[in-house]
Amino acid sequence: MSGRPHHPTRRAVLAGALALPGLVQARAAAAHVVVVGGGFGGATAARYLRRHAPGVRVTLVEPAGRFYTCPFSNLVLAGLRRWDSIGHGYAGLRAAGVEVIHARAQDVDTGARTLRLSTGQQLRWDRLVLSPGVDMRWDALEGYDRAAAERAPHAWKAGAQTLLLHRQLQAMEDGGTFVMAIPDNPFRCPPGPYERAAMVAHYFKQHKPRSKVLLLDAKDSFSKQALFQQGWKALYGDMIEWVGQKDDGQVMRVDAARLEVETAFGTRHQADVLNVIPPQKAGRIAERAGVTDASGWVPVKAESFESRQVPGIYALGDATIAAPMPKSGFAANTQGKVAAAAIAADLLGLPAPVPSYANTCYSLVGPGYGISVAGVYRAEGGKLVEPAGSGGVSPLEADAAYRAAEARHAQAWYAAISADIWGAPGSPHPPSSRSSSKEGTPPCNAAIS
Repeated sequence: MSGRPHHPTRRAVLAGALALPGLVQARAAAAHVVVVGGGFGGATAARYLRRHAPGVRVTLVEPAGRFYTCPFSNLVLAGLRRWDSIGHGYAGLRAAGVEVIHARAQDVDTGARTLRLSTGQQLRWDRLVLSPGVDMRWDALEGYDRAAAERAPHAWKAGAQTLLLHRQLQAMEDGGTFVMAIPDNPFRCPPGPYERAAMVAHYFKQHKPRSKVLLLDAKDSFSKQALFQQGWKALYGDMIEWVGQKDDGQVMRVDAARLEVETAFGTRHQADVLNVIPPQKAGRIAERAGVTDASGWVPVKAESFESRQVPGIYALGDATIAAPMPKSGFAANTQGKVAAAAIAADLLGLPAPVPSYANTCYSLVGPGYGISVAGVYRAEGGKLVEPAGSGGVSPLEADAAYRAAEARHAQAWYAAISADIWGAPGSPHPPSSRSSSKEGTPPCNAAIS
């Protein structure tokens, strides 16, 4: 018999709820969990809470009627996917018993345990889950504010900004230069800018072959760097130029009216289309709830993703400090499942389940050319750690068949995770020139992650 301590599985722990005394069952049935944010983290948490504790009332607060994912939004820029194919509604969550309110979360009273909505409605909560994504730090980059983003879009929240950047690329004359300013870590979806560069280069190769892509980066290395640079060279030759921080790639000032940026050494770069991705922080409601620290992000307990600052509040996804887990859609999804299991066990009076986490991030370098990175994580000593030998990246020496298989895996991943969260897969529509939407602009991740 093994001398290792026995840890009950999550399923076994939650199944024990069926045998609970009536008093505990009644307490759980009276509980109300409010989830803010209907993306990869929040919608997952809401669905899995209903699965683990069907007697608990679960309310999801999300302003947009359809959630448009940043995963696969770069393919829209490339003309490889239609805009409506990355939108997801909430009928599946409602069918699972989740109450969905389309409003904006305005403020949190942690003493009274209430959430105030943009409609004026107040929601009383026993547990609060925040998955608000990111907000831009408008004061972090000289000259770049909300008004400047209408000339030089960040497109780091899928919606109006994505469609604006798409229109600008279509309107650009052949021979023009697309300039992207990339921030230092941490920011949403580390591989996202580099996949976007590839997708813009693909569009240029098809429609504006004399054009260039210039990446000005505030750091000297990036996720899947060798794989991206190998793919860029193989598919696009010298069309993409990347300049790291030590070679004067850090953008310090933006002149959106002139579509011009200035780097740390005073070099000025003129763009025909300017894409500025500014530094970021957790979505505003996290700050209003008092769960952010001086970094602007939310520190969480590795075992449950409960806030380290305010008991009873959980935070998920891009808003959190969860290194070595990246800020990705897959990471938010797995965090949502762990938080849902922890909350259900807590409300049902059961032992806390032992968590495990994973992430896989696919990126498309071109049609039929995919690359990926994967990681496995566990809670250890109050922190998240990546066990030695777990995870990894696509091999540099892979052949065309391997890259094509990874591209197919990316499509399958998107369909599967969409079904897991919203109840219906994203549909792989053929390319279309249609790129208009009247829906909201919810936060999300920018690469296939």
